[in-house]
Amino acid sequence: MSKPDLSDLLHAAVEAVGGTERPGQVAMARAVADAVEDGSHLLVQAGTGTGKSLGYLVPVLAQGDRAVIATATLALQRQLVERDLPRTVDALHPELRRRPEFAMLKGRSNYLCLHRLHEGVPQDEEEGLFDPFEAAAPTSKLGKDLLRLRDWSDDTETGDRDDLTPGVSDRAWAQVSVSARECLGASRCAYGAECFAEAARERAKLAEVVVTNHALLAIDAIEGAPVLPNHDVLVVDEAHELVSRVTGVATGELTPGGVNRAVRRVAKLVDEKAADRLQTASEGFERLMELALPGRLEEIPEDLGYVLAALRDAARLCITALGDTRDRSVQDEDAVRKQAMASIESVHDVAERLTHGSEYDVVWCERHDRWGASLKVAPLSVSGLLREKLFEDRSVVLTSATLKLGGDFDGVGASLGLAPEGRQARQAQEAQESEEESVEDAELPRWRGLDVGSPFDYRKQGILYVAKHLSPPGREGSRSDMLDELSELVEAAGGRTLGLFSSMRGAQAAAEALRGRLEMPVLLQGEETLGELIRTFAEDPETCLFGTLSLWQGVDVPGVNCQLVVMDRIPFPRPDDPLMSARQKAVEEGGGNGFMAVAATHAALLMAQGAGRLVRAAGDRGVVAVLDPRLERARYGSFLRASMPDFWYTTDRNQVRRSLAAIDAAARAEG
Repeated sequence: MSKPDLSDLLHAAVEAVGGTERPGQVAMARAVADAVEDGSHLLVQAGTGTGKSLGYLVPVLAQGDRAVIATATLALQRQLVERDLPRTVDALHPELRRRPEFAMLKGRSNYLCLHRLHEGVPQDEEEGLFDPFEAAAPTSKLGKDLLRLRDWSDDTETGDRDDLTPGVSDRAWAQVSVSARECLGASRCAYGAECFAEAARERAKLAEVVVTNHALLAIDAIEGAPVLPNHDVLVVDEAHELVSRVTGVATGELTPGGVNRAVRRVAKLVDEKAADRLQTASEGFERLMELALPGRLEEIPEDLGYVLAALRDAARLCITALGDTRDRSVQDEDAVRKQAMASIESVHDVAERLTHGSEYDVVWCERHDRWGASLKVAPLSVSGLLREKLFEDRSVVLTSATLKLGGDFDGVGASLGLAPEGRQARQAQEAQESEEESVEDAELPRWRGLDVGSPFDYRKQGILYVAKHLSPPGREGSRSDMLDELSELVEAAGGRTLGLFSSMRGAQAAAEALRGRLEMPVLLQGEETLGELIRTFAEDPETCLFGTLSLWQGVDVPGVNCQLVVMDRIPFPRPDDPLMSARQKAVEEGGGNGFMAVAATHAALLMAQGAGRLVRAAGDRGVVAVLDPRLERARYGSFLRASMPDFWYTTDRNQVRRSLAAIDAAARAEG
């Protein structure tokens, strides 16, 4: 039987979801099909409006290989599982003569645990845990949440936290869920046959396509114990987020509170000698952390090294003791032991990593006003890990609206452990000419980059304005000229403004200043839930929304209510960011340009994402205003501008005010 034509399949799928076929989508689908067929790797930049979900779903389903799709956001996961996949499978069924199964899989703590729900949480002095459904006052927020969770457990088919609407607090959810380490295991649990997490894993094993998140993909790669089913194709959507998500999973943390919690959980299960030794080590760690100053520790101080070694050894002794003894007087002893073991293993593993002192790790101390001090350790780079774990034994497609930074894929490629495209091509040519390939070159994954563009005409739909007349932003202090400029721009736009700030302090200062000068409502991140703020912003054209990091990437408001996107400054990492500064230094010591490879690349990615908030549909018009003159004056400015959509560019402040006023007038006429 002849293979169905990819164009026909894509056309059927686009019709099924009510979309419009785009040239970029067709080019993407063909490239994905080629990569899947020959087992190669592909980076695809697909601008907003391309329809990239179908651009990879159709060729993956048509090929029939088992695939995992990993996304960064819950919104995209839900779109894939609830909208795109069901409609696409139905649309392709007549041509494919089969109906591929698909499933969603998340980490175990995302699913309600029936053992915790019915047996209660193992008690812990610090948390004061109780039988939540008996002791929690039904009038309290926690009590109401827990009672609602018990009722929901009778109705839900998935036990997935994200299917519970409205949601509950993290504290409430923690009392009805377990981590992978705390889980008793289906064979030992009285509720194993009904377990929601196990059911999700079984569905994933049977599915042709599994939708998951970056974090679970990282756990699957880092921990060596497979949590994802075997697959031949991996698609990473929102791939610009992957490195930061993998770094987060690979980061260890020790806090006095966490260590104390482990001490309390373990003490009742081990002999007095082991418990006393752990308690002494815990107290020593807590005393040192009370005095610890924030910042990077390029070397572990002698006193901290001694305390960490004592903590590691005491934890190891307790782990051994937990395996050797059982206290039959403790009710539900298996669950208590499992939780204690999870806590103490976490302490041991991080303390061991810190005392080992790898040159490939970065260690630093943080202080939080509410939580106190913490000691963190993260990998200097995850590129080697990704090169080794991500690109072996399967075809990998990575896609996002922002993968080309500064005009090429090499920056993102390097962060993923991929050789630059140009060098890769030269090596391939040299290998062909010499009819042999070096071991080093053979180990590098072969890949290609493809930019399929965007269906939007950015030069006609948007303006990129840089306020080059302003003073450059300093590290501290208010920028009165920037606030004046911001106020005038917002007034010219008639509101309709999304303000993207590099710090919460900057967003607060701007909101306070504009609330005192203008009549338009100014919403501020943190004053209400993010979802509620975005909903209000999308409904009222005069409203402005100011905030920081999550707004740079998380706002999708097409139409006339978002016609001015303002960035207060280039979002370079903080100079005192321990991990970023360590990565920058490492690049410099290797002979590279650390600033461009780390700080400028970080800023370029955020600015590309932030500028992408402006044009979300074919009829959108507006201005992206950057109130940082360095984007025009500094040498790296051209690199940052090349990473953003190709808007019409100007530094003429009067022209921009006239354009904003005209856009506002047109929007009012339409309304």
